[in-house]
Amino acid sequence: MRLKINILGCILFLICSITYGQIDRYEYKRELKGITDSWHRVMLPDELFKNVSSDLSDIRIYGITKERDTVEAPYILKQNQEKRSSKQVNFEIINRATTGKGSFITFKISSDQAINQIKLFFKENNFDRLVNLEGSQNLKEWYSIVDSYRILSIKNELTAYTFTNLKLPDSKYQYYRLFIKGTKAPALKNAQITLQETTKGDYKMHAIKSMRTQEDKQNRSTVIDIDLQTAVPVSYIKIEGANNFDYYRSVRIEYLRDSIQTEKGWRYTYQNLSSGILNSIEENEFRSSSTITNKLRVIIDNQDNEPLTIGAIQIKGYTHELITRFTTPAAYYLVYGNARIGKPSYDLQYMSNIVPEKLKTIVLGAEEGIEKKGKKVVSPLFENKIWLWAVMGVIIALLGGFTLMMMKKK
Repeated sequence: MRLKINILGCILFLICSITYGQIDRYEYKRELKGITDSWHRVMLPDELFKNVSSDLSDIRIYGITKERDTVEAPYILKQNQEKRSSKQVNFEIINRATTGKGSFITFKISSDQAINQIKLFFKENNFDRLVNLEGSQNLKEWYSIVDSYRILSIKNELTAYTFTNLKLPDSKYQYYRLFIKGTKAPALKNAQITLQETTKGDYKMHAIKSMRTQEDKQNRSTVIDIDLQTAVPVSYIKIEGANNFDYYRSVRIEYLRDSIQTEKGWRYTYQNLSSGILNSIEENEFRSSSTITNKLRVIIDNQDNEPLTIGAIQIKGYTHELITRFTTPAAYYLVYGNARIGKPSYDLQYMSNIVPEKLKTIVLGAEEGIEKKGKKVVSPLFENKIWLWAVMGVIIALLGGFTLMMMKKK
């Protein structure tokens, strides 16, 4: 009977160890409050990202039942990023004409289709012109769509930059007439007319803690180091210039990938996040895949030009959320902080069509460290050597006394 009780006790101990062990593999937890339905949404706060792996693979949702069993709730990780689609519209060029004021090109749309972008391809590589675009249904009455829109192309040993995309409000005409101002206008080689559709993403603005600008004279570049308040997902950077002259500079944006503390201080390793041309025509918006970081570096290649005056810099990132399903009553926790664990594999990721449209958002509790129930370091009984020698002396004396007593009895 006693043997059965001991075996049962061992089994219960192992179950409790396994139950806690699943959560024990992680460093942090947050209680999930307000679970009332089977489906819920969990918004990930900025403070969480500094303690998760870079690919968010170590996030889990565990529940502890009344019987002390551990259950795992599946989830779908969602980045609320914008979605873009492009539909090409068929057309033909029906007229070309040149006057002393400029060149006219007329396009005929093949179907009853709205458009909002015309990309122009020219034979020449270097030009800077203003264009007008008009629309008509009958080639008689023309209506202005865009006026004095600047197009530009620069190609030389130092720069290769082209901006010939006409972005216009959604328009639906059968005919479009392009007017390139000035004599000796660049010859149009081809065009591409499209309808660009964008579903806006849900961005979150990230606060900048500090920003330092320095001129690297050796490499003829401007380096801007940006520190964020905390490590957050970054996917959008906008750089505003404060200059009253035209400029076209190559720019590279890097993020801090790793840092090592040495005897001479911290050593930082940066990796490319985005790149492009910083210029005085476009909005200078740079997008990238969502990357968790707390440090950014902007490198502007000045060549032989004077350094630019940089105004405000905006940094944003997509909001991240978990769509999760609860099937077992339990006290649930969001746990994370284990760089060695891989991404979970749930059936739910293949059945996103069953997710309800309206979801209630769960409130996340404060971050707590997870106590480890591993081996504890036991301090020595006697840390002072004097006490150790004293005890050894007493033991030797006792052994000697017992030896003498045994000898006397013999």
